[in-house]
Formats: sequence, structure tokens, C-alpha cells
Amino acid sequence: MTAIGFGVVGFLIASFLLARGLSGASVERARVADVVRAQAQGHSEQVIAALPACRREPACVSLTRARTRELARRGRLEILAYEPSVRITPTVHTGTGRVAWRVAPGRPVVQCVGVRRSGIMAAPEIELLSLSDPIPAAASCP
Repeated sequence: MTAIGFGVVGFLIASFLLARGLSGASVERARVADVVRAQAQGHSEQVIAALPACRREPACVSLTRARTRELARRGRLEILAYEPSVRITPTVHTGTGRVAWRVAPGRPVVQCVGVRRSGIMAAPEIELLSLSDPIPAAASCP
């Protein structure tokens, strides 16, 4: 009975950690979608607010405002694809995600997103660090 009890507890802990790790990618995608939506609607202040590291750098703020003006579109945003910075991480991870989006019937826009995510052992935290200029559709992010 003790072995079965330990097995059940171990299974529950492993399931909890796996679910927590997989939900991190979903939360990351949702945050990126919010920032891209703000950018596509021309709301540069919302984009800057979502990028705390950028807020602290005047050059980044200026660049973000200009990029937002350039990429503003009318219509409904579609996220065509999102590759998260990491699927599951046991520790804090800083990486780059890749988002492809468009406002129909326009052409797709592909951008890289700098992301810092906490691991499955820490309190869940996702911070967006940067949003790149558009890159070619077939290009990968560094």
C-alpha cells in the first residue's frame, strides 16, 4: 500500500509540473498576441507598456513608436503561427519566439519576440523583452 501511495503522489506531482510547463507556452503565446494586436491597431503606448525593458530605453521607445505606425493595419488580426521561446523549462529561460501574423487580406508579417520565462519550479512569470522589425517570411530568429 505504501508503494502504491508513493506512486500515486509521484504521478500527481509529475502531472502537475508537466501541466504547468505546457501552460507556460500558452500564456506566452497569448501575451505575444496581445502585443502584436496592439501594434497592428497602431497603439504604440500599449506595445511599450508590454515591453518593460524597452520602456527604460529612449531609443527603443522611439523605434517602437515608428514601427507601430509603419505596421498599423485596419481589420481583424490573425496569428498565423507562433513558435514559443521554449516549450518547457525547469529554470528561468531567456529566448526568442517567432510570430507570423497578418490583418486580412494583407500580407503576413513575421517578427521575433524576446521572452524571459520562469521555470516550472518557480512562480509562473513571463516577461516580453523585445519585438523585432519584420523579418523575411522564411527567416528564423536568432
